[in-house]
Amino acid sequence: MPTVTFDKATRIYPGGTKPAVDALDLDIADGEFLVLVGPSGCGKSTSLRMLAGLEDVNGGAIRIGDRDVTHLPPKDRNIAMVFQNYALYPHMTVADNMGFALKIAGVNKAEIRRKVEEAGKILDLTEYLDRKPKALSGGQRQRVAMGRAIVREPQVFLMDEPLSNLDAKLRVQTRTQIASLQRRLGITTVYVTHDQVEAMTMGDRVAVLKDGLLQQVDTPRNMYDRPANLFVAGFIGSPAMNLVEVPLADGGVKFGESVIPVSRTAVDEAAAAGDRTVTIGVRPEHLDLVGEGDALAKDGGKGLAVTVNVVEELGADGYVYGTAKVGDESKDLVVRVSGRAVPQKGEVLHVVPRSGETHVFSTSSGARLSD
Repeated sequence: MPTVTFDKATRIYPGGTKPAVDALDLDIADGEFLVLVGPSGCGKSTSLRMLAGLEDVNGGAIRIGDRDVTHLPPKDRNIAMVFQNYALYPHMTVADNMGFALKIAGVNKAEIRRKVEEAGKILDLTEYLDRKPKALSGGQRQRVAMGRAIVREPQVFLMDEPLSNLDAKLRVQTRTQIASLQRRLGITTVYVTHDQVEAMTMGDRVAVLKDGLLQQVDTPRNMYDRPANLFVAGFIGSPAMNLVEVPLADGGVKFGESVIPVSRTAVDEAAAAGDRTVTIGVRPEHLDLVGEGDALAKDGGKGLAVTVNVVEELGADGYVYGTAKVGDESKDLVVRVSGRAVPQKGEVLHVVPRSGETHVFSTSSGARLSD
């Protein structure tokens, strides 16, 4: 399977002044599952449609393997697209839907049947091949749409939010099936979603877009552990990372009643930019509770006081949604606690970031500072 390259690819819609996709530079490896993720209007679907040939490219280039496909029509790109709404023909059987593109291409009936039956086995659709789409569930229809793409044996799969019409349980089940199917077939895949949990669980790498600009592209683990800027930090992770603006102090930053050590380089970079504060990022699971007898409390530091507003109990874990006073502002925070020791609404907890688990960002630029 070939690579896919976006080389400063830009799309400006007619009548618009701001690019929907702005000089996108992205290399997708042979056989890779890459997920494009971001909020509505960030340019992810436009990027996919540019690759499919459904949107014009106003600047830069797009290559599939060694071929420049920037201005080729969709039929000449050897790609297959799976849409959000399945786009099945209601009057055709499952088998006819899956084999329709091959029929149009003039492939003989025996070959079409062989490929359809093969795809049916892979997708567990064999017993449904003679049914019409209306007799299938949403998940089964999505698998038919996948089958239609598979039988064409394309060089690249494009998937535009294919799970958004499914209920929550089926979405989890189907995303596992799609990820394992892609790994088995080894077809280079570009997958668009607004759901960052989907992105983190399915992709070999994840590319985060905002306002048409690529923010970061990395493995899910690296993106979670080292977000490149404040936007990625707040977008990736569920619940989201806590982001708190705090003043610089001797030896680190002031976090409530405690001074939290951060790298000297990060402090120097912030000072060089003229910042008197930095924004600290802490995942909910990396905020530790401070008790009266803890060493930190005895040293005079109680961290940040958080008033509990809501507790979300999930069995093994619980998430505390609370409010903390940071400077003159009230800040919402999320803290993960043990499901066996859940605090009550109105209770005040004192929390500190776990050592080595803080992220430091420039308050002015939003960029990650060295750590």
